[in-house]
Amino acid sequence: MTEAVGPGLWAIDTGYVRPRFDAVHLRVAGDRAALIDAGVGPSAPRVLGALDALGIPRDHVQYLILTHVHLDHAGGAGQLMAALPAARLVVHPRGARHMVDPARLVAGTVAVYGEAAFRQLYGEILPIDEGRVLATEDGLRLPFGGLELELLHTPGHAKHHQVVVDAELGVFTGDTFGIAYPELQGPAPFLVATTTPTDFDLEALAASARRIGATGARSAFLTHYSRVDGVADLVEPLIADAAALWALSAGLPDMNGLVEQILGHWEARLAAAGAPGDRPAWRALLQADATLNAMGLLHARGR
Repeated sequence: MTEAVGPGLWAIDTGYVRPRFDAVHLRVAGDRAALIDAGVGPSAPRVLGALDALGIPRDHVQYLILTHVHLDHAGGAGQLMAALPAARLVVHPRGARHMVDPARLVAGTVAVYGEAAFRQLYGEILPIDEGRVLATEDGLRLPFGGLELELLHTPGHAKHHQVVVDAELGVFTGDTFGIAYPELQGPAPFLVATTTPTDFDLEALAASARRIGATGARSAFLTHYSRVDGVADLVEPLIADAAALWALSAGLPDMNGLVEQILGHWEARLAAAGAPGDRPAWRALLQADATLNAMGLLHARGR
């Protein structure tokens, strides 16, 4: 599914895990196009198919910008770059080497998910020619179709995280600004923080969220999943959610116990917000992210 989410902007559903969970954003300005995030290896045909369906020549794609190199955001980069002859890969300097030689990135992901699940979820991770990789500086401005895209380094979820500021539309936030489940959205946007392994840092995440708010952007475009409005009003609740998860991990509970505490915390928030659905439906959606968050919190606590 490809959905228009703004003028010259589409969210391409990569099909990873479930519908409307993982987005690649396609931005078009003039006769140039940019992709923000790459999805996983098996999703590359979907992304390329969306370009074809929209009539965008593949050699008009100027940039493939990665918010960070976790494989649900970057696993398909090698396949896409092979099919986009004019594109440059734009990535945080801490992540650039992993796109050129993905061996350590693959090994770290296998350690979290296991070999069988890794192959099923992520497929083959292809290396990218170093000469096509642009490692960013904080505040770098990229010329793009008569506009500029600004790259801001935003650690907290990952040390290799950056966001993309588009002054006309908003900010592409990867995972720094949390996760929005389309199925759980009520009268106001509902976000949860993501504290997945291995770089979670509460202070850095709070500073990065406030930096996103300070851009003045009204809309954020999340990889999980797409557009939320009212950015300024979402900053402090997101930080509070991350702080609450960190506090739950303070007693170093066992893994299962922490997952249950995280689910209980989120379910209470959903109930208070009058979210659609019921607790069993909420839990079915939240279970996987609660588990990954627990893993990241315990890792940050030295467990």
